[in-house]
Amino acid sequence: MKPAKWIKALRPKQWVKNGLLLVAIVFSEQYTRIDAWIQVAAGVGLFCMLSSAGYLVNDLRDVEQDRTHPKKKFRPIAAGDVSATVAWVTVAIFIVGGLGGAFALHTRFGIAALAYLCTTLSYSMLFKHTAVLDVMLLSTGFIIRAVAGAEAIEVESSPWFLTCIAFGALFIGLIKRLAEIRLLKDEAGDHRKVLEEYSEPLLMQLISITTACSLISYALYTFEGSPTRWLMLTLPVVIFAVFRYLMLVAMTEEGGEPTSTLLKDRPLLVSVVLFMVVSVVALRLGQG
Repeated sequence: MKPAKWIKALRPKQWVKNGLLLVAIVFSEQYTRIDAWIQVAAGVGLFCMLSSAGYLVNDLRDVEQDRTHPKKKFRPIAAGDVSATVAWVTVAIFIVGGLGGAFALHTRFGIAALAYLCTTLSYSMLFKHTAVLDVMLLSTGFIIRAVAGAEAIEVESSPWFLTCIAFGALFIGLIKRLAEIRLLKDEAGDHRKVLEEYSEPLLMQLISITTACSLISYALYTFEGSPTRWLMLTLPVVIFAVFRYLMLVAMTEEGGEPTSTLLKDRPLLVSVVLFMVVSVVALRLGQG
């Protein structure tokens, strides 16, 4: 087995999602504390271990279906580049190390990490085959990441911000299902039975609802739930990012892998960086 194949099986591109743990340090205005950055960085690393363990379990359980999938057949486990034994050993090491490190960092952070792992594994083993609930479980994983970032530095999570993360995660999850249906077409149900319960018109309707809810909840957060109303300056950036993502989904086959879409679309990537910069500036203005 080549080390590069093993690393690919961990899905390092998906670690970008764990950047949600960094949100708390910015919006709680703790970004000047070196110790806070060290704690959050450790937390991100531990969540990367746990998320990779979840991806490995998912790939091990779906190996036969993945081998007939036009894109997933190239995943290391499905392609036979990483053996099941090596994958399961990695899962065990990452779970023990990830949870052990999480509880060592902070008890409440450890509880959040355990909740994330349980959510991930229950999705892979049970709920990924139940329509709507599958997307809701994916959304829960994002909410837990945001909460964990706050627990790592012992600050309170904003209910409004968690609400807009929940709707945003639902938005992305529904787009992933839409991309799968478009890619697999009539064979969608053969690869994943739950896709038979979705249709393109239904998904488009749900995406429209979650898009509106995401933007409204974030707008309300900047007005009522944030440390300063200067964060309203970030609203145009958020609107652009959401609309840009929708445009990519409508015009191309993007959306199946949100992380890949973010990393290879320059305007979308720039908007994320700009969002963080404007957020810091807005928070500094609020202090003045």
